[in-house]
Amino acid sequence: MKTLGILGGMSWESTLVYYRELNRGVQRRLGGHHSASLLLRSFDFAPIEALQRGGRWDEAATALGDAAVQLQQGGAQALVLATNTMHKLAPLLEARMGIPLLHIADATGAAIRAARARRVGLLGTRFTMEQDFYTRRLGERFDLDVLTPQADDRELVHRVIYDELCKGRIEPASREAYLAVIDRLAARGCEGVILGCTEIMLLIDASKLPVPGFDTTALHVQRAVEWMLDTTTETGDTR
Repeated sequence: MKTLGILGGMSWESTLVYYRELNRGVQRRLGGHHSASLLLRSFDFAPIEALQRGGRWDEAATALGDAAVQLQQGGAQALVLATNTMHKLAPLLEARMGIPLLHIADATGAAIRAARARRVGLLGTRFTMEQDFYTRRLGERFDLDVLTPQADDRELVHRVIYDELCKGRIEPASREAYLAVIDRLAARGCEGVILGCTEIMLLIDASKLPVPGFDTTALHVQRAVEWMLDTTTETGDTR
């Protein structure tokens, strides 16, 4: 088994799920008392959130890059960012690292293509929905047509993530609101929907949606477990 580094705490609610499901995934594959070989760097999210809100991405890249190097020096052989939004910084992190970054959008894109979907909706933070670092990668690498909700719906989705899910609040009214957003995306021709924030799976069950749901947390974990247990895998490229 190879050792995986995790950059987490953004937020810890989803990092907790990563830790649990990585261990469960390894245990299911290997049985017995096996568990995942992991190194975790969990950030205090408040300073990172302030950098996001202020558009100070260079400072965030420095903080995450320093942590990535520390994980590599500690023995990590690949890295996962336990967050969709901070994959905005993936190219900068990769430039500093000498180990693969298992990119969450690649795991997601591969699953969508395997499901034979092409036009998909994307729910996530405002940064993930409105900037192009995520949709561009899905388009260029997987030939996907990615639609985002209308402006009011984007604001709703973003607010629920930061004000509720990152704080462990699960509100039935917000679940219904998200389902209505998904219905509107389906009405625009989406063949599936990406739960493109690692906290959304706390609110929405991807298996119970009116269109196929792609839970980025679960897909990322699955990809990471495959990498950890495949001794022939040397890179994080899923193409």
